[in-house]
Amino acid sequence: MTSDAHARLEQLRAQAAERVAATGAALAELMHDREGSNDDDEHDPEGVTLSSEWSRLTGLAEAAASELRQVDDAIARWDAGAYGLCANCGRPIPQARLEVRPFATHCVACAEKLGL
Repeated sequence: MTSDAHARLEQLRAQAAERVAATGAALAELMHDREGSNDDDEHDPEGVTLSSEWSRLTGLAEAAASELRQVDDAIARWDAGAYGLCANCGRPIPQARLEVRPFATHCVACAEKLGL
């Protein structure tokens, strides 16, 4: 693997970490807003309810945290010299797959076989 792949992983890590921080801050702000509110926002005809916003932000936060873990795992595989090798069969993961999914752990054949 080239250093371009490692640089891309580092860039993806920075972006995912930024999303984790941003969604965490938004959730903290929303929690603060909910603390002082006794309103029945579920029946407020104006705008998005606090509950639905909470659900949306929680989903975004979980997705960002998951991506951050996957990228961190990919960087650890890079450091160990195993990046780009299928975790199942040990063969190289095609470059095209790594371009689309830089934290892939399986080649296409094994991913299909395993239902990933």
